[in-house]
Amino acid sequence: METSDRVGAGVSGEPHFSRFLAEQGCAPLLRSAAPETLQLNVGKLCNQACHHCHVDAGPARREIMTATTAARVIELIATSPSIRTVDITGGAPELNPNFRVLVEASREAGREVIVRCNLTVLFEPAMEWLPEFYRANRVRLVCSLPCYTAENVAQQRGHGVFERSVRALALLNGSGFGTGEGELDLVYNPVGPSLPQAQAALEVRYREELGGNYGIKFNRLLTITNMPINRFADQLRRWGRYDEYMGLLVNHFNPGTLAGLMCRSLVSVSYDGKLYDCDFNQMLELPIGASQRGAARTIWDIDDLGALSGVAVATGAHCFGCTAGAGSSCGGAIA
Repeated sequence: METSDRVGAGVSGEPHFSRFLAEQGCAPLLRSAAPETLQLNVGKLCNQACHHCHVDAGPARREIMTATTAARVIELIATSPSIRTVDITGGAPELNPNFRVLVEASREAGREVIVRCNLTVLFEPAMEWLPEFYRANRVRLVCSLPCYTAENVAQQRGHGVFERSVRALALLNGSGFGTGEGELDLVYNPVGPSLPQAQAALEVRYREELGGNYGIKFNRLLTITNMPINRFADQLRRWGRYDEYMGLLVNHFNPGTLAGLMCRSLVSVSYDGKLYDCDFNQMLELPIGASQRGAARTIWDIDDLGALSGVAVATGAHCFGCTAGAGSSCGGAIA
């Protein structure tokens, strides 16, 4: 089964990912089995507007998952036994009014729940309940902190974000996260157009800086490559460095990342119930099964996500971001 491949940002002359794989002698990229992770993007509403955000999220966005769509997602979780993990993201997922019910229903169904938290949402009005809610539902937190210095965080996320993030981490440590009771992972991504540093070595530095300076503890550091789509792609073009960055990704292609790509075991659901191979494809509106007639395109077209086993992954130039260097996924480095 061959992959489909559309250019990620719609710019002529960009590298063709599936053709590149064939030239490298790599097997076609397939979803090898029934998906194990259901990633829910519950909307683009966020209390931040980060420069690197591939979702293009922010305080003014109004796209948000409705109660009707959330209810259908919950039904689908119950009828899809291959799904082990429900990964909830946004925007800031906590700002969605259906966030609580999605977490609670997923836990009641016996699924692990990951929440991708930007940390500062804990200090938004009427959000003081979050730490206890996370703890009571044994949520695994994956929290964005793109650097251990205030200066670099300010470049990506705005002034004062680092200080509020550290306060939030201290609050979560006090609720047992990162200290042995609850899982708390941090996410690093580069400030500019470069590949992430080696994950293991950078984790050591994070522990030294955050632990030594602020007493912060966490479980793991995950390094993620900035994807050349939406807000970050626009920024690269303003800098005149888009082609340079794409060249960097292509030149650092690593075939050792292919087996661990998240699109092989994950299905992504958008705020309006459409199905995608990953959150990046979702933002580029590359539908699941793009090369196959009759493929399910929404959560109302399917009763068991396991039926997506073997469906060809839709790819584009942005896929070089996941396969460059040590690789990149929602779980951090791959190789």
